[in-house]
Amino acid sequence: MEKNEEKRVLVVDDEKDVTELLEYKLKQAGLLVRALNDPLRAIGMARDLRPDLIILDVMMPDLTGIQLLRMIRGDALLQDTPVMFLTAKGETEDRLKGLEGGADDYLAKPFDPRELVLRTQALLRRAKSAAAKPDSRLAAGPVVIDLERHEVTAGGKPVELTATEFKLLRTLVERKGRVQTRDRLLADVWNYAPDLETRTVDTHMRRLREKLGRAGEVIETIRGVGYRAQG
Repeated sequence: MEKNEEKRVLVVDDEKDVTELLEYKLKQAGLLVRALNDPLRAIGMARDLRPDLIILDVMMPDLTGIQLLRMIRGDALLQDTPVMFLTAKGETEDRLKGLEGGADDYLAKPFDPRELVLRTQALLRRAKSAAAKPDSRLAAGPVVIDLERHEVTAGGKPVELTATEFKLLRTLVERKGRVQTRDRLLADVWNYAPDLETRTVDTHMRRLREKLGRAGEVIETIRGVGYRAQG
């Protein structure tokens, strides 16, 4: 069986017999595994462990897997971590809800432990491949960012941006499909400069959209929350 000695997996499921089974099978596959039955401790554990993969049960008391996934995707340290949902709910609607929420894979209970291990290894290989071959170009609809050249085009036409506007656009496009709160953008783009307020984000966003022209429609305003890049 394929070995992944240095790969870390965090399993979160409120059923102890499930976490014990997963821990045993994944350790057999050469993985370092940490298991939790308390979802409220999951984010803290994940930030300490920095896992290469997180396996989440969807239906848990206090905090659901969907809620945990939103927290993971909104955390700068964890947002790119692959996530697999493991749940008793196997209907198509529930599966799609998890995948649309940002999960990378979905396995319904009851499951074959061998299939779980194979899916886990596939996700880890995919993540390793993506890290080894970073894409120098990002795109959202008609907006294309060339990271190596530090250039932006909208509908094929070059767009002149300031360094801050470029970083703001890059942050949104890198996290395409995920809502970025104003506070998160202040932290990641401006490093929480003490003299800044959340309206700084809105001001820069307005200027960025003006420069992008019609292509600026790829940036969606989420009322009362923040912004999201589409496309």
